[in-house]
Amino acid sequence: MEHDAGSVREKPIKLLARAAWALAFACLITAYSGGGAASAQAATTGDTRSYDEELLRLSEILGSVHYLRAVCGRNDGQQWREIAAELIRAEGTSALRRATIAQRFNRGYRNYRRTYRRCTPSARDSIARFVKEARELSNRLIKLAE
Repeated sequence: MEHDAGSVREKPIKLLARAAWALAFACLITAYSGGGAASAQAATTGDTRSYDEELLRLSEILGSVHYLRAVCGRNDGQQWREIAAELIRAEGTSALRRATIAQRFNRGYRNYRRTYRRCTPSARDSIARFVKEARELSNRLIKLAE
């Protein structure tokens, strides 16, 4: 029986998806409890939250995973883009804020598109590292919301 390495990674990817949805929920809760300055761009409009750094990093991770999973032959469709779009809907209280979150998703996607043209062990390792980082970010954001 041949072993499919992709199926081993499905569990962490599902955890990333759950973490991103938990983050969207946590961000909604935190948005109603106030926030401080984090993003220089958003600071100019006064539309900032104390968790902006983490939110923007998660958006960038989602863009990276969106690209890398496609390169590695996973048929996720638009799953990662849809999660990022949900974050934008939950957190995009101004046009600049929405654009900043979308920009970070696109930056993650483009950075890995320049680096990887095919799936490599390094690309798969990057996906695993992103899953771990996204989980840590989500946990921090959930704690902020409590």
